[in-house]
Amino acid sequence: MGSTVFAVCLPLALAVVMFGLGLTLTMEDFARVLRFPKAAVIALVCQMVVLPAICLGLTYLFGLDGALAVGMMLLAASPGGPSANLFSHIAGGNVALNITLTAINSVLAVFTMPLIVALSTALFLDDAGSLGLRPDKFAQVFAIVLAPVAIGMWVHRRFTSWAQRRRGTVKILSVVMLALVVAAAVGKNVDTLTENIGRLAAICLLFAIVSLTIGYFAPRVFGVPADQAIASAMEIGVHNGAIAIAIAASVLRDDTMAVPGAVYGVLMNIPAAIAAFLLVRRARQDQPAAEPSAVC
Repeated sequence: MGSTVFAVCLPLALAVVMFGLGLTLTMEDFARVLRFPKAAVIALVCQMVVLPAICLGLTYLFGLDGALAVGMMLLAASPGGPSANLFSHIAGGNVALNITLTAINSVLAVFTMPLIVALSTALFLDDAGSLGLRPDKFAQVFAIVLAPVAIGMWVHRRFTSWAQRRRGTVKILSVVMLALVVAAAVGKNVDTLTENIGRLAAICLLFAIVSLTIGYFAPRVFGVPADQAIASAMEIGVHNGAIAIAIAASVLRDDTMAVPGAVYGVLMNIPAAIAAFLLVRRARQDQPAAEPSAVC
């Protein structure tokens, strides 16, 4: 009974979160990618290709296997989390680019998450059919990730005034739901968490640090402005653990796979906050000192 409630309530909680995201999006947010083509392409390549490859290496390095390894890869395949915009704003990032990357990542995740998890199950569970590329699994991922966003965007377009008035309330509710999702995953898998807390904490913290670092310096190497690089860092470094948890529990029907997402959902706030602080301080140091006023 508990597993059934867990599997049913998680998608509902995530639906509220993704619906809240949809209330903040318009079609212009997708079109805005044309204003930041270089930053968007670099960030998406890092998100879709580089980070899953790095996560795979970390998974082998820390000796994770079985469902925990698949759960870690599921986390790596997840799009940016709702708090990415907040951290980007604090750090002086281009929040408009954050919104655009979140919108595009949410769409692409419907296709990339089943693919990456199918490959992960083949590697770590010797069972490529666990998620596979079956149409019904794609449909479930679509229903969990993208459908609530689309509904939220429709509500925003059709009832703009209502959406703008309720945006703050839905955002607060989304934060509460995210916390409940993480707490539920931790509480339901406390034995697995206790047995693997050292490895999971280490790999999640290191993955968050690497994600933030690559997300910032990869765009900078290619000449992307600092504010866009900050947006990229936060979008790439702050993965949506709630999506990973919900798909693990409700689509894959494996609560153990939800544990890495729960651990990451708590710990990633530490390196993200530190990165925001360091980026703000660096931006202040780079600002030219104000010239002293002339004395008559």
